[in-house]
Amino acid sequence: MNGRCAITVGDLGEFGVIARIAGRLPQGRAVLLGPGDDAAVVSAPDGRVVVTTDLLLEGRHFRRDWSSGYDIGRKAAAQNLSDIVAMGAEPTGIVVGLGLPADAATDWLDRLTDGFRDECELVGAGVAGGDITRCDIVVIGVTALGDLGGRAPVTRSGARPGDVVAVAGRLGYAAAGLALFREGLNGPPELLEAHRRPRPPYARGPEAAVLGATAMLDVSDGLLQDLGHVAEASGVGMMLDPELFMIHYVMRDAGRLLGVDPLEWVLTGGDDHALVATFPEDVRLPPGWSVVGMVTEGDGVQVRGVSLDRAGWDHFRE
Repeated sequence: MNGRCAITVGDLGEFGVIARIAGRLPQGRAVLLGPGDDAAVVSAPDGRVVVTTDLLLEGRHFRRDWSSGYDIGRKAAAQNLSDIVAMGAEPTGIVVGLGLPADAATDWLDRLTDGFRDECELVGAGVAGGDITRCDIVVIGVTALGDLGGRAPVTRSGARPGDVVAVAGRLGYAAAGLALFREGLNGPPELLEAHRRPRPPYARGPEAAVLGATAMLDVSDGLLQDLGHVAEASGVGMMLDPELFMIHYVMRDAGRLLGVDPLEWVLTGGDDHALVATFPEDVRLPPGWSVVGMVTEGDGVQVRGVSLDRAGWDHFRE
């Protein structure tokens, strides 16, 4: 079937699109009232609500010729749900704002919606509602909600000298995948898939809070840059040991292919949505966490004793 014969969101109209989306979205356990009213109702057993939001623009944060609608939906939900668990909270739901071109195919919209749904199901959350409008490009705004379960939030400002720095999840995979896409290469597929769809270590966030993490955040803009935020907020320094980073052979192969030291991707690449946290030195970390450095007196982030610029993603820097 060619694109001209496909049903588009313009053919359905605004309310038809909303009905189509809502029909594909079972609700998570915390969503008490989902799409259909002026607002949704999401339970907050703790009495506090953790809230985060992100905006994704076609051509800036994703490309439809590189990623399917399903991939984009998973990615948009993941980067917000990851921020919730980085506070030590359990995700409860998301709301989604969509800007769509009138010629966007309804099949693509279905896959996008399924991506939101399936990523939320990983953490028991639901898509509680949202809004839609016509736009020249695809624009996705996601707001995620979470519940602390009676715990204090784990912020960026609690790291103390003597704490260990530990990471959970993959680092550098998405950056390597982006570099491969930009070179027009079709592999390694594991890295291309990492750029399309991150795999945040959701369970590790609340786990870290229970273990007594002193600071934590989601690595979205690069480890150096994001740890720099922790160092600044906590009034401490960070010392990373490059020998402690486990660099998978697929990353090394891609590095040789592109003439890049894969450690550069690990330290500066964003979009994997790994977690980095600081813990008191005597905390016994479970599998899934890897110690990569120490919190020190002073300021900034050092690797091999050398202070580095906070290389990483910046929305207002080319």
